[in-house]
Amino acid sequence: MPEIIDEKQVFTLKEVALSIQRTIEKRYTTGFWVKAEMNKLNFYKQSGHCYPDLLHKENGKVVAQMRALLWGTDFKNIGQRFEDSTGEKLRDGINILFLGKLTFDPNYGLTIRILDIDPSFTLGELEREKQEAIKRLKEEGIFLKNKQLQLPLLPKRIAIISVESSKGYADFVKLTESRMNGFVIEQMLFPSLLQGQKAVDQMLKQLGRIKKVSDHFDVVAIIRGGGGEVGLASFNDFRLARAIALFPIPVFTGIGHATNQTVCEMVSHTNSITPSELADKLLGHFENFINRLQNAAKTINLANRILNTENQQLSHFRLRMINQAKSVLTAQKANHILLGKSLQNATFSSLSKHAFSLENVKSTTQSITRKLLAQALNEVQKSEVNLQRNSMQFLLKCSNNIELSEKSITLLHPANVLKRGYSITLFNGKAVRSSIILKQGEQVTTILNEGSFISVVESIHENKKE
Repeated sequence: MPEIIDEKQVFTLKEVALSIQRTIEKRYTTGFWVKAEMNKLNFYKQSGHCYPDLLHKENGKVVAQMRALLWGTDFKNIGQRFEDSTGEKLRDGINILFLGKLTFDPNYGLTIRILDIDPSFTLGELEREKQEAIKRLKEEGIFLKNKQLQLPLLPKRIAIISVESSKGYADFVKLTESRMNGFVIEQMLFPSLLQGQKAVDQMLKQLGRIKKVSDHFDVVAIIRGGGGEVGLASFNDFRLARAIALFPIPVFTGIGHATNQTVCEMVSHTNSITPSELADKLLGHFENFINRLQNAAKTINLANRILNTENQQLSHFRLRMINQAKSVLTAQKANHILLGKSLQNATFSSLSKHAFSLENVKSTTQSITRKLLAQALNEVQKSEVNLQRNSMQFLLKCSNNIELSEKSITLLHPANVLKRGYSITLFNGKAVRSSIILKQGEQVTTILNEGSFISVVESIHENKKE
């Protein structure tokens, strides 16, 4: 019961805690389903109990957190069912859907007791994260980038990311070393966890190391043994899948499961269900190359045998051709001699005929040439006579025209014009042709045939034009 101190109702801490306990027990009488991220499992080996830290995040920020309780017996039963369904133990960093009951203890405070866990919810969350990673990779246009890289003819230098103690890694090494038939594969292990909370960061770190020396390797192989779907959660991580998609050399995956492919397997250059199958694929490149070499050797040997047979036949044929050619050449030589003599005789006969014809042509040509020259000379003489006659007539005509021009010039000379009674009036030394240039009182000079006189202009009269 509360007590009164200074007129105040005062409760003890125990009374408050018991009141909260009674209230919660009265309000939360049954269990309820809760989804949350199990940030840490907090398993205690001595007691077998777990005290998981539960979180709820929004936009990457923690908005609620609470401590849970999983009794040792419940943890054993629930954990076994979870592992049977998912192939993975309960661990830190996974999202769970659990059946819980709210409890309050005066000494330990508020706690959610975990009564059961639904494994299918965890698998669903992993699938959602997987699809989101696929979508982002395709939006960036890099989903098929690693698959488009050219694989070397013989991928002999392999960087392996795996757990050194992994059975899958041991199987891979054993197969690649026992079936090489004279070839040597250079393998270098880059150890890394392949599942769990730290797996993604460790694999990214090893990929970064390999990338720095990628010129020394032909391919990267990520090898893992068997495991459940939750155990493969690391291979659906967007960061890891993006690093594989953008890696500068082909990335092979053999992570040991036969169900749906993880995102990393989808973006890798070559994927195999198991490490052994991955080793088979790698060895297949070498075995195919050996088969091609063996087939090529067989083809070359067959070709050599064919060539030897052909060479023998060609030698025989060559001898036959030489003998036949000699016979033909001998016959042709005799024919050519006969043909030469016939051609010589025919040529002499033809030249004699042509020489006679040329003499006839020469005589005819000379006769015609003389006639043509005589006719041309006659024409030239006629042209000379006509030219002289026409020239005399033309010169006589020109002489008459010159005499007429001299008479006209003599008659029109100013002295002869003055003799006929005309006069010339000058003003300022220039002949006056119009009265317009004269004014009253100005002096003008009049030149006659005999003498001249000066007069003063008294009046000016213009001729009226009718």
